[in-house]
Amino acid sequence: MVEENAALKSGFVALIGRPNVGKSTLMNHLIGQKIAITSRKPQTTRNRIQTIYNGERGQIVFLDTPGIHKAKNKLGEYMVYAAESSLKNVDAVLWLIEPGDYIGAAEQHIAKMLDHAGLPVILVINKVDKVKKDVVQKTMETYRDVTRFEDIVCVSALHSTNLDSLIDSLFRVLPYGPRFFPEEAVTDQPVRQIASEMIREKALRSLGEEIPHGIAVVIDKMRERPDGSMTDIEATIICEKESHKGIIIGKNGAMLKKIGTEARRDIETMIDGRVSLKLWVKVRKDWRESDILVRNYGYDKKELKE
Repeated sequence: MVEENAALKSGFVALIGRPNVGKSTLMNHLIGQKIAITSRKPQTTRNRIQTIYNGERGQIVFLDTPGIHKAKNKLGEYMVYAAESSLKNVDAVLWLIEPGDYIGAAEQHIAKMLDHAGLPVILVINKVDKVKKDVVQKTMETYRDVTRFEDIVCVSALHSTNLDSLIDSLFRVLPYGPRFFPEEAVTDQPVRQIASEMIREKALRSLGEEIPHGIAVVIDKMRERPDGSMTDIEATIICEKESHKGIIIGKNGAMLKKIGTEARRDIETMIDGRVSLKLWVKVRKDWRESDILVRNYGYDKKELKE
């Protein structure tokens, strides 16, 4: 632990909510750097991802969690476990919702979780730029008594609207204490893991609705050249069907090249250096139903307990 001024506040904050409400986008904009991947497909985030906000008042460690949903396979079970278990080791919670006056089953489940956890909760109404003010007001009225909130903050994560107010609210509820990480740190995630997620994001975005969420990315090799001129990365995209493999590769390899080119740019920005990225595609039938393969591809419940 880094020793700091006793007047500082520091703590861990979990971002929870249904799939696709903007948790990863919010976290990326709060810290001013892309760490978590985003796409229009629900359940894009699979692991808990920690990123770090540093300011004069202290440090906030954000845990971006998979969306709360009904699990349909072993991977889904891992994702729900990752989201729900995150509440055991945090100091506060940001509950993200979209504007609306209907409280569905997922939201009711989240409210019960939060009641049981007994943590300070800030309700974040995201995507307020997409609706009229009266809809936002109705949303606030609908949710106000669902559980106990320390504050209700309306934001547009995509446009970084009102994020300063959200940071203010968090520092009001976090405990006094030293920074947990050095000031220059932005995440505790290994570069290999972030790189694999960036490749998966580009695949999800490029493939549109053609491929379901049955893909994973494994980094087979990541090594900087001795002269420091380049980092060589070799990675494999895992899919569940032979037909999916053909779509991912594309005609004359065009789709795989597109995914690789876009991912390489993001990885180069992240590591601030040149990258040579080679991609392969392999089929592992129904891997999301296999405990062994789910663990092998980086989704291990035991690691969440550490």
